[in-house]
Amino acid sequence: MDGVLGTPDVIEDLLLLGVLDGKVVIGSMNRGGLAGSSFEIDDRFTAYGAGAIAGSGLDGGKMLLRVDDADPATVRTLEACAGAVTELAGRGLMAMVEPFVSRRVQGRVRNDLSPEAMMRAVAIASGLGETSAYTWLKVPVVAEMERVMASSTLPALLLGGEVAADQGAAREGWRRALRLPTVRGLVVGRSLLYPPDGDVAAAVDAAVELL
Repeated sequence: MDGVLGTPDVIEDLLLLGVLDGKVVIGSMNRGGLAGSSFEIDDRFTAYGAGAIAGSGLDGGKMLLRVDDADPATVRTLEACAGAVTELAGRGLMAMVEPFVSRRVQGRVRNDLSPEAMMRAVAIASGLGETSAYTWLKVPVVAEMERVMASSTLPALLLGGEVAADQGAAREGWRRALRLPTVRGLVVGRSLLYPPDGDVAAAVDAAVELL
């Protein structure tokens, strides 16, 4: 495994353990849009900022961008993400953007994983900030990934999403997507940390085999 993505508390624990030498380390930035809250789409930057990422010697920052056309708070998150992309790029650091088109269904925020919605989300994320020179995308594996990934020239990493009951099918989706020219790797958390059978080592080995 090449590295880790996490909030400051996790990153600092790993630093104290001395296990991050020679690893890629990405700081998670906007954590204010608490799941289930009325302000969930107003996803403010309450963890790492670009200055702290640079000062800590990390390699970049990750941000979540959910675009809900019916929620005016979307524009604040868009503006904040654009600013973070610009600030990170100004320091020569990666900006990892995880974009979704979202909407509320019975009061809960749900992501639209249709190819058309993901193409729109990817296009919006690709245009954020004063430059895209250091921007990477973090995207789920959805139907028609060829079309989705053709909507941007930016490099992309695949996210794991919810833990799938059929891990074999999930890994086959990753395998097909990894063949696409702009897809460069995996950033998968729960799918490896909490596999249905509890065998973390086997889940990691299977993911590494795909790469």
